[in-house]
Amino acid sequence: MRTVIGVMGGGVADEATRALAYEVGALIAAEGWVLLNGGRDCGVMAASAAGAASAGGLVVGVLPDDDFSGVAAGVDIAIPTGMGDARNVINILASHVVIALPGGAGTLSEVAHALKAGRPVVVVGWDPGEALRAAGGSRLTRVDSAADAIAAAKRFLGEPRARSRVTH
Repeated sequence: MRTVIGVMGGGVADEATRALAYEVGALIAAEGWVLLNGGRDCGVMAASAAGAASAGGLVVGVLPDDDFSGVAAGVDIAIPTGMGDARNVINILASHVVIALPGGAGTLSEVAHALKAGRPVVVVGWDPGEALRAAGGSRLTRVDSAADAIAAAKRFLGEPRARSRVTH
């Protein structure tokens, strides 16, 4: 089974966040990992998909609607759910590690779901708040760059619990 890295972040993102998402996507692909995101053609989703696609990576998009409309150009496999924001749980449970870029309430919910499910979370370029930092403990780390996010994901994947999710 291939390693799946979930990239979460805002559907509305400024230029710096989109550039960061693009770089994260390209680095995920360079590792040979699968990038999973919300699949929409906006913000962090579109930018991370484009970055991974530019580096020859595989991108899975878990869509909120029940059709394929609005899918980001870089998505290879689109999964329409008809679940709206409830699809956030699918995004998390299908990921071995979650990389969270700046976003809003949806991104915060994804970080919370990941921590509750025991998934490691790498927060890049923003502060998830005291409550999530406390809940995350050693399963949440904050970094400032795409390269540091990939290094943190590698550390998490090297842990026995994360490794067991990848190999079974």
